[in-house]
Amino acid sequence: MIMVILVAHILLALTLVGVILLQRSEGGALGIGGGGAGGGMMSSRGAANLLTRATAILATCFIATSIILAILSGGPRGPSSVIETEPQAPASGAPPRQPGGPSVPLSR
Repeated sequence: MIMVILVAHILLALTLVGVILLQRSEGGALGIGGGGAGGGMMSSRGAANLLTRATAILATCFIATSIILAILSGGPRGPSSVIETEPQAPASGAPPRQPGGPSVPLSR
């Protein structure tokens, strides 16, 4: 299940990058579509609206798959409060460590 959503997520990301690069930029310096009036691959107003809508739909799907993947990859659920957790006893073989003092011996 996660693998299918992950593959769809990657395909959405690549398609989103492609659609964004096809759009004509405001400055005319970026984008594959060209910066001049009439010189671009998709210079009509309808194509621009189509690319804008496609970008919005792809971005929405990308965010949705991101949220789904984040929910599905969540680890085991534990107590949400420190107060609810039970204190763990120290290991039986090792003596409890005393706080304070140096942790390495000092040479003389």
